[in-house]
Amino acid sequence: MRVLVVDDHTLVRAGLCRLLQSFAGLQVVAEASSADEAVEMAVLRQPELVLMDLSMPGRSGLEALSEIRQKAPEARVVMMSMHDDTSHVRDALDRGAVGFIVKDAAPQELEVALRAAYSGQVFLSPQISARMLAPMLSRERPTGIAALSPRQRQILRQLGNGQSTKEIAAELGISIKTVETHRARMMEALGCRRANDLLLFAARNQLDLS
Repeated sequence: MRVLVVDDHTLVRAGLCRLLQSFAGLQVVAEASSADEAVEMAVLRQPELVLMDLSMPGRSGLEALSEIRQKAPEARVVMMSMHDDTSHVRDALDRGAVGFIVKDAAPQELEVALRAAYSGQVFLSPQISARMLAPMLSRERPTGIAALSPRQRQILRQLGNGQSTKEIAAELGISIKTVETHRARMMEALGCRRANDLLLFAARNQLDLS
């Protein structure tokens, strides 16, 4: 795997090159310290992989990415950054990057990212993936009655009918402790701070619980 390393800091670039040379099958074929130089080296040396910093003086790594994708389309680009800003990640992916890794990642993570890119797969640092998925997961989380299990809806309906914890336990063949646990979880799921709030919710939503 032929790699072009792009970073405006000489020491960082030197450290990355030494690290990459320790990975089996990887060869650093060129270095660049700016966006313009990165494009030039990508065209001249035809690397299979480009490991490029996002933030550089003058034109950014994102601008270089777009031009590299036009002039050296066979090169697969993995972006690096000190930050995990999801807007930058989305922008990089939209421009054709196949990876985005934070600079404080472990060496093994960098190796995985490069090998994934070489194989045509997309790799994101775990902390970036978590930040990008969080909004989607929160939107998909059910709320209100939909957040309750069938058993919890059954117990809530019985509470709304005026049955006591003891009566519900006896009717369902479960322990009082189990009913109390369901009750506590329902209060948490529905945002009820007091037991009376739960009873009021049950009374108001009997039709939906039936």
